[in-house]
Amino acid sequence: MHYLANDTRYDSMTYRRCGQSGLQLPAISLGLWHNFGSVDPLSTQKEILRYAFDNGITHFDLANNYGPAPGSAEENFGRVLASDFKPYRDEMIISTKAGYHMWPGPYGEWGSKKYMIASLNQSLKRMGVDYVDIFYSHRPDPDTPLEETMAALDQVVRQGKALYVGISNYSAEQTQRAEAILNDLGTPCLIHQPRYSLLDRWSEKGLLDVLGKRGIGCIAFSPLAQGLLTSRYLKDIPADSRIAKSHGFLKKETLTEERLQALRSLNDIAANRGQTLAQMSIAWLLKDARVTSVLIGASSVQQLKDNLYATKNTLFNQGELDVIDRTAGPVMM
Repeated sequence: MHYLANDTRYDSMTYRRCGQSGLQLPAISLGLWHNFGSVDPLSTQKEILRYAFDNGITHFDLANNYGPAPGSAEENFGRVLASDFKPYRDEMIISTKAGYHMWPGPYGEWGSKKYMIASLNQSLKRMGVDYVDIFYSHRPDPDTPLEETMAALDQVVRQGKALYVGISNYSAEQTQRAEAILNDLGTPCLIHQPRYSLLDRWSEKGLLDVLGKRGIGCIAFSPLAQGLLTSRYLKDIPADSRIAKSHGFLKKETLTEERLQALRSLNDIAANRGQTLAQMSIAWLLKDARVTSVLIGASSVQQLKDNLYATKNTLFNQGELDVIDRTAGPVMM
C-alpha cells in the first residue's frame, strides 16, 4: 500500500532549536540502534518509522555499525526511505556516525580521516542518499590527533556529504577542544550526543554546562537506561526483552534487587504524575532547556505511541525532583 504522510503530523510535536543553529529538532527523536537490524522484521520496522513520521518525529538517528548485523540498520532504513519517504526527504533529519569497529584492519574504527571519510561514503551508499543531515564522530580516538578527526568532519561538510556535524561520547574537556578546532575550520559543532538518563548522569559533570554556554545542542541517548526505566522489569524479565536477548547490551546482573526496588519507587512517582515510568523518565530529561531532543528506541508502534505522551507534561515541582534524586541516587549506573 502506497504511503501518504499524515496531514496533521506537525500539530502535536514540539520542536526545539539545536543550540545556536538554525536547525530545530523534535523533542523526541527515533534512534535505530536496536530493533532495525537484519535480525528484526522489516514490516515492523516500516510500521514504526511510518508512525514516527506521522506524529512529527522528523529526526532518525543511525550509525555505521547499527544492526545487528553491522550496517543493516542503515540498509533497512534506506529501503523504507526509498519505498515510503522519498517524497519527504527534505522534511527529514537523517544522522549517522563513525567511530566504533566496522570492518577488519587498522582503518575500520576510531577517528582517522581515512576511516571517517570511508565510513560516511559507505553509509550514504547503504541508505541510498546523497548526504546526511548530521554526521558524528561517535567516540574520541586516544591515538589520533583530535585535529585530524575534526578535519574529517569539516571535509564532509565542504564536500556536501553532510549539512552539519556533531560529536558523541566526548567529555566536557574534549568537547571544548573539538568545538574550538571546528570553529577555526569554519564548521561549527552543531550537537553533542551523550548517554543521559535518570540513572546515568555523567553528562551533568561539566558537559551540559559546556553545551549550554557554547550554544551546542544536546540529544540524550539511552534515556530509558536500555529499558530499565520502563515497566518491563518491575515484575520479571520478559522473554523478548533486551536483557533476555543474547545480542543485547543490557545484562541480567544489572537488575540488582536494590535497583529493582528503586525502579518500583520511581514507577510510583510517575503514577502520581499520571505518567508511566518511561514517560516520566523522558519528561525528566526534557525539563532541561539545554536538552534539544531525547533519542528513544522502539520495538513496536505501541511502545513508540506510549513514549510520545511524555511531551504532554515536562514540568516537575521541586518536591518531585528531590524525591526522584533521593530514589535514583543510590542505584546510579
